[in-house]
Amino acid sequence: MRPVILVTPDFEDERWVLKRPYADAVASTGGLPLLTPYCADVEALLDLAGGVVVTGGAFDIPPESYGETRREACGPEKGERTRFEWALLRGALDRGLPVLGICGGMQLLNVVRGGTLIQDIATEVPGAGPHEQKTPRDRPAHPIRVEPGSHLARALAAGGPAAVNTTHHQAVKALGAGLVATAAAEDGVVEAIEDPAAPFCVGVQWHPELLFASAPWNRALFSALVEAARSR
Repeated sequence: MRPVILVTPDFEDERWVLKRPYADAVASTGGLPLLTPYCADVEALLDLAGGVVVTGGAFDIPPESYGETRREACGPEKGERTRFEWALLRGALDRGLPVLGICGGMQLLNVVRGGTLIQDIATEVPGAGPHEQKTPRDRPAHPIRVEPGSHLARALAAGGPAAVNTTHHQAVKALGAGLVATAAAEDGVVEAIEDPAAPFCVGVQWHPELLFASAPWNRALFSALVEAARSR
């Protein structure tokens, strides 16, 4: 049986848009990807789900949602998308569903758990390295340090090195309740978070769905999500 994995889309030009690599990553590791339009009933979607992937996008979470004042460098928002993904993620966490947050999805996972964000790495992190690569995004851009014993460390056992792509200007600041940082860039920016008390609750700041060819260990992240969904 292929477990249903809900995958959140973006919204552009009055259309729900899901970039193919997300669906391919879920399908190729044994899951059945299901796009989640924002008009759908969240509880009904979760009734179908074995797991959830919250995807990334070119927008920011409103700083007011984590108790901060907007800074000038904070980017555009997508209010409808954030409200929907917040409800879906909150519901998935309440039900104990396996969750993978990717890029902005990791940031939302942290905020839903009560954490905060760095609104702009370049202006708030002294000595920060580049986190918006100019090279092709299907290639790693910088190394990360990974905590032993984490889901991420187990994925790396499938073959390293631990290097990732990077397409973000925000990052985790204060960790949300129950979450631990399991990877960081050389400049200290958090690159992965997990809830060690959950069967599978992982957020990664990079885009693993784009790295199956150049960094194959990323495939193991999706395999672990699908296996956790199948085991429920």
